[in-house]
Amino acid sequence: MTATPKNPLHGITLEVMLVELQARYGWEGLAQRIDIRCFKSEPSIKSSLTFLRRTPWAREKVEALFVRSHGRG
Repeated sequence: MTATPKNPLHGITLEVMLVELQARYGWEGLAQRIDIRCFKSEPSIKSSLTFLRRTPWAREKVEALFVRSHGRG
């Protein structure tokens, strides 16, 4: 029987990740770390969530930043 690694994002929604990252870095800081327009042009939680839910590569970058910034994984 092989053990599977724990998922560091288990139970954390995309909205929670985004709210915490935005509080930590601000929109400008997020845009510097992840070069996507939804963080640069009239950013909001709602518009960013819409984009991230439809764009897997961008969501992966947000998830990776969240894991790194919270020392998970």
